[in-house]
Amino acid sequence: MASMSDTQAGTCGGGAELQTEALRRIQRALEAAMEVLRGFRGRSVRVDEKPGAGPVTEADRAVNEILAKVLPTEEEGWLSEESHDDRARLDKRRVWAVDPLDGTREFVAGIPEWCVSVGLLEDGRPIAGGIANPATGELFLGSLETGMTYNGRKATVSARQSLEGAVVLASRSEFDRGEWERFRDAPFIVRPVGSVAYKLALVAAGLADATWTLVPKHEWDVAAGVALVEAAGGSAHNRDGGALRFNQPRPWLAGLIAQPPALRSAVRCELGLPSDVD
Repeated sequence: MASMSDTQAGTCGGGAELQTEALRRIQRALEAAMEVLRGFRGRSVRVDEKPGAGPVTEADRAVNEILAKVLPTEEEGWLSEESHDDRARLDKRRVWAVDPLDGTREFVAGIPEWCVSVGLLEDGRPIAGGIANPATGELFLGSLETGMTYNGRKATVSARQSLEGAVVLASRSEFDRGEWERFRDAPFIVRPVGSVAYKLALVAAGLADATWTLVPKHEWDVAAGVALVEAAGGSAHNRDGGALRFNQPRPWLAGLIAQPPALRSAVRCELGLPSDVD
């Protein structure tokens, strides 16, 4: 496990300086993960099927191993798609929520819409996150106290004020199943993208305007992306408009919507959801 002073471990979410240190740890972990991934090529890696959970590759497992080595301290919990769920995390204030390779299908197919996703939770809320897409060379880092960077430069969510002409990122699998047909005549542009973590990162960086999922997602899928969206000044919430709560006994979310605050009401209207009050 990574080492960290008792002071840092005890107050990681408490201020800009300590969240900056968390981001340094996340960046080091992502760099280590990308180094591991250099040894893999999507079309040639061994692929297994997890019952009811889709494909997993030797690359997923190798990245999970290195992240588990370099990220958590003894005081921190661990939640990863490729690790047994240690329920001791429920007693931890800080928990790493990690997807070692989000978008495995795209990785195997050679579609550059996959990423390594690392989120840090504190008291059930994502406070810092990092997402790296090695296929495109993109690195997204951010925390609630320090804001967000995209490839080392400050970034914020889109300034768009209406959905007219907006770019909305859809799940590629949902789109292929026809679940986005209802938006065929909508005033916005629907763009299918593989990894949900990558979609959230693109919204956070202002490279797209909004995204939402029509099916449940695990916490590890979206923890880092939610941290980035909020760090960049955006809004991420569940379908009833409430706050997203993480580190739950059953680590999944029934729905997720992310956009700039100015688009929140318009998005909820488009989805047929009641308006809400922040």
